[in-house]
Amino acid sequence: MIKIALCDDDLSVLKDTRLLIEQYCAKRNQKIVCAAFCNPLELLAEIEKGMRPDILFLDVLMPGENGICVAKEIRQFDDTVKIIFLTSSSEFAVDSYTVDAFYYQLKPVYPEHFFRLMDAVISECRKVRQGSLFMRGKSGITRIDLRKLKYCEVNGHTLIFHLENERIVKSAGSLDELYGKLGQLENFLRPHRSYVVNMEYIQSISYKAVTMDDMTEIPIPHGKCSEIKKRYLEYTFGEKQGFI
Repeated sequence: MIKIALCDDDLSVLKDTRLLIEQYCAKRNQKIVCAAFCNPLELLAEIEKGMRPDILFLDVLMPGENGICVAKEIRQFDDTVKIIFLTSSSEFAVDSYTVDAFYYQLKPVYPEHFFRLMDAVISECRKVRQGSLFMRGKSGITRIDLRKLKYCEVNGHTLIFHLENERIVKSAGSLDELYGKLGQLENFLRPHRSYVVNMEYIQSISYKAVTMDDMTEIPIPHGKCSEIKKRYLEYTFGEKQGFI
């Protein structure tokens, strides 16, 4: 089931968008649950409590706080929600890229275009669901897109997730348990007992360290370099590729 949140200070827009979603569900035989907000602060409060919609339709021009600022706050909790701006102004279209918006749609929205947009965003949501982690930290529940996870380290009983754009998320947990999940995915490697890395972000490997693309050096235990290099090359080029 897909979860959608709507946020617009115009009640007529909320009503019309709900109607389009109902029509889409009937036409596509799709199960969707909706939560509507006419105040962005109410939306943010629910996000902080742990609400995690798959898709968010968000107005830009709202009293108190514009949609771009709201989206920036939401991104502190959720990297994966697909944000679609529904707005009457094209003024903030470029700014929408700063919050990794899925789409910037000018009003009015016509059913045919809305259905195509929904097909595309639901397809992406299903991909994300297969590659997400939910972590509980001091700021609440955070959903992590594994495609954006560079590496994770453990300090005592705290897991520290290093994401794209220098974002850091902390959560209590065990690296053994985490790698039990991530190790089933082909792109995650544990070069050291205190680290799990996403091989998509490896810059280079030497006999003493794995260097990530942000120049972080992750130590390699003595005698493990050849094994780690082999695993990385197999992932990058495939087992049948010849290595030089």
